[in-house]
Amino acid sequence: MQLKRSLAALSLALVVAITGCASGGEETDPVDAPTSPEAGAPEVDLDDIPEVVAEVNGEEISRDEFAQAYESELQQAAMMQQTTGEEPDQEALKQQAVQMLVNNRLLTQAATEAGIEATDEDIDTTLEEIATQNGMGSVDELFAALSEQGMSEEEIREEAAAQYQLTTYIEQATDVAEPSEDELREQYDLMVEQQEGMEGAEEIPPFEEIRDQLAEQAVSEERNAATQELLDELQEQGDVTIHL
Repeated sequence: MQLKRSLAALSLALVVAITGCASGGEETDPVDAPTSPEAGAPEVDLDDIPEVVAEVNGEEISRDEFAQAYESELQQAAMMQQTTGEEPDQEALKQQAVQMLVNNRLLTQAATEAGIEATDEDIDTTLEEIATQNGMGSVDELFAALSEQGMSEEEIREEAAAQYQLTTYIEQATDVAEPSEDELREQYDLMVEQQEGMEGAEEIPPFEEIRDQLAEQAVSEERNAATQELLDELQEQGDVTIHL
């Protein structure tokens, strides 16, 4: 289910940043994530969920859409519970799920209005990136994994097209600069200083070895912050009603 969510118009990293539900825990293998209550997730209770959970600029978000997003949130919380022992707050997770869907719809509408569309080549590239991010050797392997979850190749390509559309829009709509060498050095020195005060902590590799990783992290954090500002602006300017 985790793997399917990574295709659901927003990449997993972006979803986590936008909904503010980053766990900071260890990453799990998407293919091995629990997909049913028997596999460790709590029972999904949707008795109090209306047929239309939200309206975004005249477009409805259905109960079925919400159910899929909420189940994914609940499964992630169940996996975290195995580490933290903390019981999932299902009401908070419902709010996270509906806000994620609203955010997604706002960005989709804005991207469509901006005239951004994915070509076959864009879709192929996006699928290759998703396969790599999930530790797979090929797109065929990705198709096979998702087909086991009930997705057809056409559905997978449609989701990849949506992800490309949103990623491209966000990149165009947000101004994110590459960090300078001085900024990266400062970030590295701070990491070393913090690590020195931690008993039993592993030694941080030399700057040259993790320089690119630090740069990617800095750009990602700035992009996430810019994306949240963009979403706040879209929601303020739009007509959004949530029925939960």
